[in-house]
Amino acid sequence: MLTRLVLPEMVEGGLGVVTNISSVNGIQALGNPAYSAAKAGLISFTQTVATEYGPKGIRCNVVLPGTVETPVWKHRVEARPDVFEKVKSWYPVGRVGRPEDIAAAVAFLSADEAGFVNGASLAVDGGLTAGSFKMIKDMIGK
Repeated sequence: MLTRLVLPEMVEGGLGVVTNISSVNGIQALGNPAYSAAKAGLISFTQTVATEYGPKGIRCNVVLPGTVETPVWKHRVEARPDVFEKVKSWYPVGRVGRPEDIAAAVAFLSADEAGFVNGASLAVDGGLTAGSFKMIKDMIGK
């Protein structure tokens, strides 16, 4: 809805950047099917905006965060205080994300220096979608 509100003014000005926030759940089966479907839809929406409005000077990209330590995890932390300690084993970088990790990606995609980046899905996930780090560790025993 917000994108629809700002697009006419961006078109009139001949430039603009839309950066959406989806999730790695939109590209991998990680549970929560309805959430994942919504996040996949946002990726498709981003690509549509990028292709339809790119010729009008408007870029559109999407950031795909992995686990980020935010208040949305509060109920999980209350039920299982060690949840972040457990989850970080999935990530090759050895930690879960921080809000500033996502903010930095948004800042990059929104900057003029990213002027040729359009329709991209940028995984900001500590390597989660690069491969199964935990599976590899379990197989080789390290």
